[in-house]
Amino acid sequence: MPAPSFSDGRGRCLVAGWFSFHGGGATAGDLITRDLTCDWLRSAGYDVDVAVIPAFAPGVDWRVVDPGRYELVVFVCGPFTRGEFEAEFLTRFSGCRIIGLNLSMLMPLEAWQPFDVLFERDSSERVSPDLAFLSASALPPVVGVCLVEDYPDALVQEANDAVRRLTDSRELTLVHIDTRLEANESGLRTPGEVEALIARMDAVIATRLHGTVLSLKNGVPVVAIDVLGDGRKVLRQCERLGWPLAFAADQLEDASLSDALAYCLTAPARRAAEEAATRARAVAAEVRLGFLDAVRRP
Repeated sequence: MPAPSFSDGRGRCLVAGWFSFHGGGATAGDLITRDLTCDWLRSAGYDVDVAVIPAFAPGVDWRVVDPGRYELVVFVCGPFTRGEFEAEFLTRFSGCRIIGLNLSMLMPLEAWQPFDVLFERDSSERVSPDLAFLSASALPPVVGVCLVEDYPDALVQEANDAVRRLTDSRELTLVHIDTRLEANESGLRTPGEVEALIARMDAVIATRLHGTVLSLKNGVPVVAIDVLGDGRKVLRQCERLGWPLAFAADQLEDASLSDALAYCLTAPARRAAEEAATRARAVAAEVRLGFLDAVRRP
């Protein structure tokens, strides 16, 4: 085997896991632990290659790279047993020092333990906390997307395209929220469930009137888009409430929407949403009094 190349007196390491295999079913936890492991290895002075399938690029293909290039191989996270994938991988890197990290060993260790060093998550001998507990990743904001269905004389497609460009432009945890209850695409069953979901968002992007209303009611900043060019509903509602982040679908600009979403994710925007809700409740209370007065008359 060729002598390994060294950097900082350590060498090169290959990090692999179920993100390295087609059909491996890699989870968020696998990728979180992968990144944590890479950080640890780099802090120890190793150059690190990560074995990935194209869906998780960039990285390398472990079936193509020269095993002799690596002083160390780490298989990280998930279940591990004497299966076809595991056997192929272990055979290819049999000339390397291999460490198993954060693995659930499905066979008793006395029957099979293929690693030079094993730090298992659980095995027949011990259980340890999953290493994802040590990750300190910055979490992306959670943003609800509440879109109106297509209907005549509305610029629904134009608005949806603009929303898609906006949500593709940055890392967001998107939650699609359907306010219709006859056949709800989000699996929501009651008005309370719809509102509870909206209330827990960091921000909302809405082309539906009640997506805007229920967001502001719960103090959630909203990027409101009116799919009717003349603003028959959404724009007029936002104007009455004093909510500034409302746009006509026939005048959308990507930069303006991006700025609006960035503002929605700030503390001042949340205070502004709460203030809009306070104003709305005061005016709506007057409507209540007028309605009750009308129904009490002979």
